[in-house]
Amino acid sequence: MTVIVLTNCPPGLRGFLTRWLLEVSAGVFLGNPSARIRDLLWNEVQQYAHQGRALLAHTTNNEQGFTFRTHDHAWHPVDHEGLTLIRRPNAQSSQNATPSRKGWSNASKRRRYG
Repeated sequence: MTVIVLTNCPPGLRGFLTRWLLEVSAGVFLGNPSARIRDLLWNEVQQYAHQGRALLAHTTNNEQGFTFRTHDHAWHPVDHEGLTLIRRPNAQSSQNATPSRKGWSNASKRRRYG
């Protein structure tokens, strides 16, 4: 089983994938192509996705029973002791980070000017 999920991709790419896979929802494609065809489809997706994002998940012979690949995603697959996990960006650290202020600190102003 192969699943390809497209987000913000050109309509021509979606039309190309419907030749080989079934579009069950907008941007979600399912099918059972051979490994060679699956790799060729993924190369086409990477080439023509432009600013869009893509995710490929397919069955394989490992502990999880599947593997996946991403294209221009903020979430990245990471191998952890034989298991493929998703590493998400930490949104809290980027939101809670206060920008550095320019100029003198209050303590240095008190020391200098009394």
